[in-house]
Amino acid sequence: MLLYDRDCRRSFTPNGHWTDTPLPLSAFKGELEKRRQRATTLLRMMPHTLPYLERAGLFRHLVKDDKQRLGLWGEEHDPFTQNVFITVRRGSLLEDGFAQMSKCTPEQFKGTVRIKFVNEQGLEEAGIDQDGVFKEFLEEIIKQVFNPNFALFKSVEGGDKVYPSSSSYIHPNHLELFGFVGRLLGKAVYEGIVIEVPFASFFLTQLLGRTHSFAYSSFDELSSMDPELYRRLSELKRYDGDVEEDLCLTFAADEDQLGTIVTHDLKPCGRLIPVTNSNRISYIHLMANFKLCTQIRKQTSAFCNGFRSVIHSDWLVMFSPPELQRLISGDNRPLDVADLKKYVSYYGGFTPAHGVIRWLWDIVEKDLDDKEKGLFLKFVTSCSKPPVLGFAHLQPPFTIRLVEVSDAEDTGDSVGSVLRGVFGIGSGSRQSRDRLPTASTCFNMLKLPNYSKKSVLREKLRYAINANAGFELS
Repeated sequence: MLLYDRDCRRSFTPNGHWTDTPLPLSAFKGELEKRRQRATTLLRMMPHTLPYLERAGLFRHLVKDDKQRLGLWGEEHDPFTQNVFITVRRGSLLEDGFAQMSKCTPEQFKGTVRIKFVNEQGLEEAGIDQDGVFKEFLEEIIKQVFNPNFALFKSVEGGDKVYPSSSSYIHPNHLELFGFVGRLLGKAVYEGIVIEVPFASFFLTQLLGRTHSFAYSSFDELSSMDPELYRRLSELKRYDGDVEEDLCLTFAADEDQLGTIVTHDLKPCGRLIPVTNSNRISYIHLMANFKLCTQIRKQTSAFCNGFRSVIHSDWLVMFSPPELQRLISGDNRPLDVADLKKYVSYYGGFTPAHGVIRWLWDIVEKDLDDKEKGLFLKFVTSCSKPPVLGFAHLQPPFTIRLVEVSDAEDTGDSVGSVLRGVFGIGSGSRQSRDRLPTASTCFNMLKLPNYSKKSVLREKLRYAINANAGFELS
């Protein structure tokens, strides 16, 4: 496991190395379902011997079993009595969502959460959540709280990976907010909603609860939080001169708290203890532990408790930090267009045989490179990565709808609009030629006009996905 953990931090083995000797999967699954000790022990102690996709499938099976236990799945599921109804104002999503959803028990939170929005004029928006509106609510909250300017999380210097901020105390209820955000992320993973939030590796390790392992080293993880400090401590480790005389360090760490420098002792009376050649290794590990653990312990604990109130910690032991990130944010592989096409639903007159749809898939497959395919997926679903287990598990399902008018004028499908779409009536109109594709990411829905030429569709689609033009959430 030590070698495997090291390989997860900085890969040094070829792809497939840890599963070169495959397990007899059918026999292993049979033993696991019967809860045989050797199967459960193997999954807990050496999960990497089972291919990742198999473990991801097992995770979804565990979630399904949990839903059945709670009556959220199967014959006993009552969608009308097992709902939580939340009303939130557009301008106060976080405040309203936090105030109302914090009252939910973990069991209620795992059920269906129905969201109703109140617009800026104080009027309730038409319709009530059918999976999609909760996704919009989730995306808007995630966008707000993980923005470093909000000061709940901060990003790694020179990168986009995030972790809890030690300055989060500027929010009086910051620990409660961390717990709430942890529950929301857990809910997204529980429901299979892909959220494109890249976490720092050390934080994922803490989320998995692996910091208590005898083999855990904060210093090994430090580069994922502060590459510059990791570099300087590495130089200190190899320094040939007199550390005490030349560097004048003590067992203390200074922290800038909103312009005020606060000194923290790394050990009792640490600011009075000099760092020497003989004790520098202790200093290095204490400094790394302070930065990764001590400094943000309360924030991390609140977030992890919220997350684990939805996702059982026992379900997570079979994943490494990079694998947990894939579970949260989707897979890193290129878009599999053939897999996507199998699970698309069509509305407004579109069918798989419709000319515009045939053009669309031809353009996506042959004209878009891998980066543009990722942009196309992000344009429709808000995430550039496909679900780990394929589009059969995308929630809500990917849909494509024919639209005739602007989003502001769109009132839904009618018999007339569907018939016009089926027979291509109005496909050559100026409105169809000029309109860009748009998307409702909350429903994973692509809205396409009835274009009359493939070249026009190609041009408009490329412009839309690269400029995010016509993007909307609801």
